[in-house]
Amino acid sequence: MNRNPSVAVVGATGAVGVELIKTLGKRNFPVSKLALLASARSVGRKLKFRNQEIAVDELTKDSFKGIDIALFSAGGGISKEFAPLAAKAGCVVIDNSSAFRMDDSVPLVIPEINAADARLHKGIIANPNCTTAITLVALFPLHEAFSVERIFAASYQAVSGTGAKAIQELERQIGQIVSGRPVTKEVYPHQIAFNVLPQVDSFLPDGYTKEEMKMQNEGRKIMHHPAFRASVTCVRVPVYRAHSVAVSAEFKQPVSVDAARAVLSKAPGLDVVDDLEKKEYPMPLYTAEKYNCQVGRIRKDCALDNGLCFWVSGDQLLKGAALNAVQIAEELLK
Repeated sequence: MNRNPSVAVVGATGAVGVELIKTLGKRNFPVSKLALLASARSVGRKLKFRNQEIAVDELTKDSFKGIDIALFSAGGGISKEFAPLAAKAGCVVIDNSSAFRMDDSVPLVIPEINAADARLHKGIIANPNCTTAITLVALFPLHEAFSVERIFAASYQAVSGTGAKAIQELERQIGQIVSGRPVTKEVYPHQIAFNVLPQVDSFLPDGYTKEEMKMQNEGRKIMHHPAFRASVTCVRVPVYRAHSVAVSAEFKQPVSVDAARAVLSKAPGLDVVDDLEKKEYPMPLYTAEKYNCQVGRIRKDCALDNGLCFWVSGDQLLKGAALNAVQIAEELLK
């Protein structure tokens, strides 16, 4: 890999694309040239990278000549069509969609957990689901110490996980409610303002949603733990940014709160925020735009053997997407 790679961001004008550009700049990623790619309707729009304005070009099958790393964040359909073409052109693709995550030939990587898997790529590396990534940053160090068997979890997912239109919908609905006007909805099946929706993604025949099953399926692959089980309820909440997850985990080995806290306080990418006297615990308001996730409310689970409860919060546009992708790119340069 070139020490100063040329980089393309696919889906550059979307919520994650914008964060990818910011993150490359903030982390001083050694980009020799940055290409911004999107659909025809975004062509000519200018986005700022470091101190320059870069015009957006149209994504075509010939966009990847001379590109070393392509960061994809334009949805599964675009990834399925263009990622193999990019890989064929000699480019390493880091894909944010769900298109390749469960493909056996594609590594699924959270650098704090399984960085070495990134080197096994055949041209494409997958970024995990945002809720999975935020949860595993806290769960994996505990698994290494105490061997997790299963978790029960509920997520509290911000609207920005759905995209820019969902943020606008929440803002619009709050305005409509405050001024006594009828509420209009386009993005979600129900009003999201002052409400919570126990549905993220589409339903499967067994009654779980696709999003809920990602925790178990992706968790098994990332942690190299084929017996891991996760029963999850994913909930959309009227929060702009940063997802939170309430987790009850059951381990093979006995686990004490002190031992768990000692493990979590050393874990990379994670801050322990857990001072009950000062009412300090992780909240999306304070994890938004932060690289690290936060964990707190650490306590013995009173309904499980060898059980531990914790609450983790993290920016799903960063650790759940853009930051994780850039960290993978950093691994490739090592």
